[in-house]
Amino acid sequence: MQITSLDYSSYTGRIAIGRVNRGTVKSGQTVALIKKDGTIVKNKIKDLFVFEGFAKMKIDTVEAGDICAIFGLENFEIGDTVTDVENPEAMVGISIDEPTMSMVFTINDSPFYGKEGQYVTSRHLKDRLERELEKNLAMRLEDTGNADTFIVFGRGILHLSVLIETMRREGYELQIGQPQVIIKVIDGVKCEPIEELTVDLPENVAGKAIEMANQRKGEMKSMEPKADRMILSYHIPSRGLIGLRNSLLTATAGEAIMSHRFIGFEPYKGEIAGRISGSMISMDNGDAIPYSINNLQDRGTFFIDPGEPVYEGQIMGEHSRPGDLVINVTKTKKQSNVRASGTDEKARIFPAVKFSLEEALEYIQADEYVEVTPKSIRLRKIYLKETDRKRYGKSGTVNG
Repeated sequence: MQITSLDYSSYTGRIAIGRVNRGTVKSGQTVALIKKDGTIVKNKIKDLFVFEGFAKMKIDTVEAGDICAIFGLENFEIGDTVTDVENPEAMVGISIDEPTMSMVFTINDSPFYGKEGQYVTSRHLKDRLERELEKNLAMRLEDTGNADTFIVFGRGILHLSVLIETMRREGYELQIGQPQVIIKVIDGVKCEPIEELTVDLPENVAGKAIEMANQRKGEMKSMEPKADRMILSYHIPSRGLIGLRNSLLTATAGEAIMSHRFIGFEPYKGEIAGRISGSMISMDNGDAIPYSINNLQDRGTFFIDPGEPVYEGQIMGEHSRPGDLVINVTKTKKQSNVRASGTDEKARIFPAVKFSLEEALEYIQADEYVEVTPKSIRLRKIYLKETDRKRYGKSGTVNG
């Protein structure tokens, strides 16, 4: 049996998961563990489990073809082979893709911290990330010198957003910075991760997808028609994939199917244009007033609903022009006896744009955070006060 996945239990330690390729495995059996370097270590199986739905069921014997979880093995990795002690035979090894992207994880320090989550301190955050390392082999963790902030490396936005979503459901509050791709210098040349992108979409909207991929430094490898659909294959920088899924689904009315896999590191492809529109930022703490939102709708698109609590430095929406705009959505209408004709008509407020976690991570700029709690996803500036943003903006310091 080749170990293809890991799990972790605080009671029993690491758990090896894989499919039995040949023979049978029994609880209490002594087996040989063949490592990637060829060394053979004897181990004893304590318990065997098979999967029934979302639960594990204890069992004495597992036959060939079944997927099982083995408790009791020590010092194993993905790709190691569990085999017979008397006739050890290794299976062909498998490799794990290295991380291509990093994000800053930090504690939630907004005015709303601790209102929705149960775990809010840096100790909680660090312990949870270190536990994740036990079973998430494609993830890496790095200290920043700041006890409240960590850099987490992963295989892409989806890989890390699964971890973030799991943490928020467990009751954690945290903030995440803009995704950054990993740049390496190989033989004196600046290199970046390149991925093979495959897009399956209707033939009549293929032109939009080709234009988007070309703008993001994608290099077309093939274009094959299949009935009334088109299958496009590209080699594209990992940077170019940030935000591409959302744009592609919008342009194709949700009909595009997109998949990608890591190929390797290649020379840097040059700058890729990002979001040019600025953010609308709250000036004050309070509740969003419908009257204020109605009067500011021509300035951009809002991300919040009327009556929603907001704080200074929170991103309210997307400005229709380049550059950030500080607005006051907590301002109420003046109450007086004077009425002018035509000014009291009913306000027509457009529905707010609501981001999923992945969309929020793809949307933010370098000086912004996504604030994640068990009940909310908010966008905010790293520096909440406008004076701080101006001061650190001039000095070129974003993350302090």
